[in-house]
Amino acid sequence: MNGKRTAEPTPGGTGKKRKKEVMVEFSGAVTEEVLKKQVAEAWSRRTPFNHDAIVMHMDPFLHCVIPNFIPSPNFLEGLQKELLNLDFHEKYNDLYKFQQSDDLKKRREPHICALRKILFDDFRAWLSDISKIDLESTIDMSCAKYEFSDALLCHDDELEGRRIAFILYLVPPWDRSLGGTLDLYNVDEHFQPKHIVKSLVPSWNTLVFFEVSPVSFHQVSEVLSEEKSRLSVSGWFHGPSLTRPPPCFEPPVPRSPHVPRDHEILYEWINPTYLDMDHQIQIQEEFEEQSEILLKDFLKPEKFAEVCEALEKGGVKWSSRGPPNKRFYEKAEESTLPGILRDCMTLFRSEALFLLLSNFTGLRLHFLAPSEEGGMEDTKEGEAASAPDSTDEGTSSSPSESQDSQAAAAISSSSRRSSERTDPEPEENEAGKESSIPTCQGELRHWKTGHYTLIHDNGKTEFALDLILYCGCEGWEPEFGGFTSYIAKGEDEELLTVNPENNSLALVYRDRETLKFVKHINHRSLEQKKTFPNRTGFWDFSFVYYE
Repeated sequence: MNGKRTAEPTPGGTGKKRKKEVMVEFSGAVTEEVLKKQVAEAWSRRTPFNHDAIVMHMDPFLHCVIPNFIPSPNFLEGLQKELLNLDFHEKYNDLYKFQQSDDLKKRREPHICALRKILFDDFRAWLSDISKIDLESTIDMSCAKYEFSDALLCHDDELEGRRIAFILYLVPPWDRSLGGTLDLYNVDEHFQPKHIVKSLVPSWNTLVFFEVSPVSFHQVSEVLSEEKSRLSVSGWFHGPSLTRPPPCFEPPVPRSPHVPRDHEILYEWINPTYLDMDHQIQIQEEFEEQSEILLKDFLKPEKFAEVCEALEKGGVKWSSRGPPNKRFYEKAEESTLPGILRDCMTLFRSEALFLLLSNFTGLRLHFLAPSEEGGMEDTKEGEAASAPDSTDEGTSSSPSESQDSQAAAAISSSSRRSSERTDPEPEENEAGKESSIPTCQGELRHWKTGHYTLIHDNGKTEFALDLILYCGCEGWEPEFGGFTSYIAKGEDEELLTVNPENNSLALVYRDRETLKFVKHINHRSLEQKKTFPNRTGFWDFSFVYYE
């Protein structure tokens, strides 16, 4: 053991009586001059190094493991008690779900103070020496607690000034089956993450640290234990930033105008209630107020049953969509779809549906859709959504500005739809600039445990109508994840959540200030198998329409 003085842990605060100072050191083995020199040389040459006191790996990026980091069981026990007595706050957004303490920078508990000194004085000096990086004295550390179904998805940690990330694990006996591993990704030629190539299992009193760089993609896999908590102290040592490569921009997803199918396809597929003129007027009025609506029992029951049967039967080829710092789910290869699913895709691309959506929303998704003046009330009976073969131009009102809906204000106030749309931002898709012809893009997706989409920095935002039709989600609960969440740019608070619901068509109009993601599907979702043994997740038809 190294020199130390222990003290009983006491609650944090600023009491008049000064708490007894606790002294402790980190592993003396790694500070031994010969070993330190060997580690520095391995770091410099980017070569692996293996010793009982420290292990350095280069694949998929430089990372080190120091077991038995603080050789003082009494100190660690006191530290753990102080950490567990802290106030924890749930951290929740598209990227993560876990509990985090307040910043440990100014905490006065004796063991936390001692750990802070070890890390940001003694260990920082050692790390600067071996890495030849001029690490600053900036203190950046907190305590994280991951419990059942908590996770932190794929990211690279890059933020101005962060140079080396660290995690000190204070976990009970742990193995891979409990989840919570630190997963490391390799990258492609564009510096985008591809696959998990290494997983580090948390271990009591083990320190892991790695260089933060454009390729340091990692995640904390979902914790699968319902009894144990994954407790750790983590943070960053700051220093001069590395040069980043240019951001990787994905090629735009192709958009297509409608396919020529008349109103007969609507009568074949859609619940007659939604083809009723008066009902369409009511739907549009609600959409004007909320900028979103959920249309239940949208497809005819027999058609929906055929679609579900085809999905359950299999035979569709699915491809994984990535990269994992942006998304992870399965997309159907359309060439492999059986007839009924191919016909359903055609429905959502059809001219008749474009016009029906115009009548539902007031958006100009068809040349026969109304101008800004007029209203659906003036449309002749039978013209609603069935005018592709008609010579009379239909009319309907465009959505008006919502007065009191938070979702409408942030997801898009309708009066801005016409005014702001006329001034497209430079980065918008070229296809949108060349023509005002309404277009769409869409896919059939399969969602299973572990799937998600993330908000990413270089994603384009523009005015659009989202459409989602859900299949196979009987018994699906919000706590499973898999719901689509809409948020305002720069905010974590959800404006709108669309939960999977069988044969329900969700329509959401969003503006340039609105972002969306599909929440990570956690292992609670496996409860679905109790009722549907052969079911894994659910499916959705996901389309986006542009005026």
